[in-house]
Amino acid sequence: MFDSLTERLSGTFRKLTGKATLTENNIQDALREVRRALLEADVALPVVKDFIERITLRAVGQEVSKSLSPGQAFIKIVQAELEALMGTANEELNLKTTPPAVVLMAGLQGAGKTTTVAKLALWLKKQNQKSVMVVSADVYRPAAIQQLQVLANDIEVDFYASDDSQSPGNIAESALAEAKRKFIDVLIVDTAGRLAIDQKMMEEIKQLHARLSPIETLFVVDAMTGQDAAKSAKAFNDALPLTGVVLTKADGDARGGAALSVRQVTGKPIKFIGMGEQTDALEPFYPDRIASRILGMGDVLSLIEEAEQKVDKQKADRLARKIKKGKGFDLEDFKEQLKQMQNMGGVASIVDKMPGMGALPPGAMNKVDDSQFRRMEAIINSMTMRERVNPDVLNGSRKRRITRGSGTQVQDLNRLLKQHKQMQKVMKKMKGGMANMMRGLGGMQGQGGLPPGIGGGKIPRF
Repeated sequence: MFDSLTERLSGTFRKLTGKATLTENNIQDALREVRRALLEADVALPVVKDFIERITLRAVGQEVSKSLSPGQAFIKIVQAELEALMGTANEELNLKTTPPAVVLMAGLQGAGKTTTVAKLALWLKKQNQKSVMVVSADVYRPAAIQQLQVLANDIEVDFYASDDSQSPGNIAESALAEAKRKFIDVLIVDTAGRLAIDQKMMEEIKQLHARLSPIETLFVVDAMTGQDAAKSAKAFNDALPLTGVVLTKADGDARGGAALSVRQVTGKPIKFIGMGEQTDALEPFYPDRIASRILGMGDVLSLIEEAEQKVDKQKADRLARKIKKGKGFDLEDFKEQLKQMQNMGGVASIVDKMPGMGALPPGAMNKVDDSQFRRMEAIINSMTMRERVNPDVLNGSRKRRITRGSGTQVQDLNRLLKQHKQMQKVMKKMKGGMANMMRGLGGMQGQGGLPPGIGGGKIPRF
């Protein structure tokens, strides 16, 4: 998400380089480009107008500090306004009530409510150590109840069984009684969606809200719907006392308009953002980090947190100890790191969060291809253990055998060996392991330190 917006804004900021101060004349073109970039990202027009006005008021006439270029000074202003637009800080779920805390999920059909119920349940279970029960009050969509049951079984949380012969209100009240009996901490209620907003739908969910008195009422919205997301959010906010928003499918080909519009339209914070189809692909929404990513400055904090959560700590520690003993980083270790990176969402997800991405040439991010990872893994799998541990033994005949076995070309193998040598240097510097590497990047963030192949206008070759 935000790729095209990041490219447009980065180009705009570079045009301000060399100016002594920010004046109405020299930022007029920049503001025009920012406005166009936001509209192309499908941000709601009233939001764009207000945003541009606030930047203009803050930017015109501002002296540029000796430590900042005019472009950097303008970025600082835009970043502050982006953060303000999206909510300034992450707002956590409010679960301070007598258990069970009821969380009601609302939204249009196809927004990903049922999957988000499971993601949120898993997040509460793992991050907050809460006992969670989920229930589906969607008696209209075929197999909606069964879908939630399968997801609940996968993540090992309580599921309250219901069927489509019951009314949504009776299902919800029975589930609440069961959650109280079992001393459950949080009850998450999945509700029916429609293909469009209609009065019957709104009346039903209003009645559910009245009967359950949820402490959190979250509006689930598809990031790819752009300005339509803002319109549906307003309709739900008018009908229900929403407490927050969950933005889904942000890993898809979304332009980011929903993220920049929903907060201002509803006045409610975006609390979570869905970054994939897996049940663990839910992240708290941090406006400051998202603003940094939009401006091409990366999001190292989220990257470190993701590494801490998804990287196998035992394997990482084993690799770190091995490197400290001077045993080196072989191709078997490299294969393990490739797997760890895929667990973190793949190279595109990682690179998107690294600082310096705004300096990449237009369209460079589109060339990042996770299929290269799979090709590299296939090459390593075609090697003997001796060859993996000691790549120096690879002569011409061995290389031909390996590439035939993996269905690749000798150039692919040579590229892998080159990349392995670069990774060896990084791992030695970071003391081994993906989590340690991410921590190292965090320490290097202010110094422009990036791994080989990243920055300087080049895209890493994997």
